[in-house]
Amino acid sequence: MSTKPMIAGLAGGVCALLLSACAADDPVVHTPPPSPSLEALHADAQRAAAAGHGEQALAIWKNAAAAYPADKAPWLAMAQFRYERSQYVEAIGYAQEALRRDPQDGQAGRLLAASGLRLSVAAYADLQAQNSLQGATRSEAQDLARQLRASVGEDTPPPVVAVKRALPAKRAAPAKPAVQSGPSDPFGTLK
Repeated sequence: MSTKPMIAGLAGGVCALLLSACAADDPVVHTPPPSPSLEALHADAQRAAAAGHGEQALAIWKNAAAAYPADKAPWLAMAQFRYERSQYVEAIGYAQEALRRDPQDGQAGRLLAASGLRLSVAAYADLQAQNSLQGATRSEAQDLARQLRASVGEDTPPPVVAVKRALPAKRAAPAKPAVQSGPSDPFGTLK
C-alpha cells in the first residue's frame, strides 16, 4: 500500500474534524462579567460605612478608584471619610489625589486645607504644652497665623485667651492694700 493514499485519507479526516468543530452551533465564549458602575460602587461603600464597616467601605472606594482611574469621586469620598474620623494625614493624601484629577474641585481643596490646619493646630498646641514654642519656631508660627488671618479676611488678631494651669496649693499671702485709681493707674477705669 502506498503512503500517498494514506496521507490523503489522514489529511481529509483532520480537515473534516476541524470543519465539524467550527460548525458547532453553541460556541463557548468566555467574557468577563460587566464591572459595576461607579455609582453602584459608591452606594455599596456608603452602605458599608453606615453599617460601621469602615475598612470595607475604604476597600470598595479603592476598587472604584482602580476601576475608574480618571474619576475624582472615590478619592473625595475617601478624603471625607477620613476627615470625619479625624484621620487628617490620610484625608490630605486622598484630597490631593482628587485635586490631581480636578485641580479646581472646591470640596477637595476645603478638605485639604481643613485637614492641614487641624494638624497644624494640634502640633502648635503640643509645642505650647511642652513650652517648646520659642525663638524661630515661635516667630514662624506667628507669621503663618498672620498670613492665615489675612487669607480669610481677618485683619485683627483674635483676642488672647489666658489658659489657667493648675499650680500647687500655696499658703494665703497677707492682704495688700487696695490700689488707688487715678491718673497714674492706667487700669483704674477697668476696676
